[in-house]
This record gives sequence, structure tokens and C-alpha cells, in this order.
Amino acid sequence: QVQLVESGGGFMQAGGSLRLSCAASGSIVSINAMGWYRQPPGRQRELLAAINRDGLTNYPDAVKGRFTISIDNAKNTVYLQMNSRKPEETDVYYCKEDIATPDSYGMDYWGKGTLVTVSS
Repeated sequence: QVQLVESGGGFMQAGGSLRLSCAASGSIVSINAMGWYRQPPGRQRELLAAINRDGLTNYPDAVKGRFTISIDNAKNTVYLQMNSRKPEETDVYYCKEDIATPDSYGMDYWGKGTLVTVSS
């Protein structure tokens, strides 16, 4: 059993910065890839940042230069540093991890999400 727990969400002013964390726990053999998503109301989840176990990162154009994803392998934790926040980025933020367990070479696991509110 694997669990992901996000933290760091909350209220912030536009233009400010915030760091989210996502800690994985359970029967983890290795973490193949990690990603952060947000879900605007009525829409599908959108990728914000991704990183694989080799450290290669991927960002959509909308957040390049403002968001940074990083990992602490010793803690099985992925972080998302978000700068220059915009009010339209008020959403629930989720982490997703592709994790290998004793029963699987890799499966996607999602956290329950953390709400980030950006005030203008």
C-alpha cells in the first residue's frame, strides 16, 4: 500500500511564492517519476511540472521560469516551488507518482490534493 500526502497549500497574495510538498510512504521499491497537477473547476487535471528519477524535468510553457520541481530521494518527497503566482492559479493541486512496489514495476498513485488560493 502506498500513500501520497500533499502539504503546503493555503492562502497567498498574487506575485508571492509558495512551496508544496508531497511525501510518499508505504511499500516503495523505487519512484520512477513524479509530477504536480492542478485541476481548474470543470476541467481535467493539468500538468504543472514533472521529474523522473534521473532528474529530467518537464514544464508547460505557462509555468516555465516560475515553477521548479525537485525531489529528495532520501525522504521520498517531491516539492513544487511556485513563484510569481497569479489569481487564476487558485485551484486544488495534486501530486502523482509512478511508484514500483513489490507487486508492480510501476503504478500511478495520486495524493488527495491541497488547495492553493491566490488573492489579487
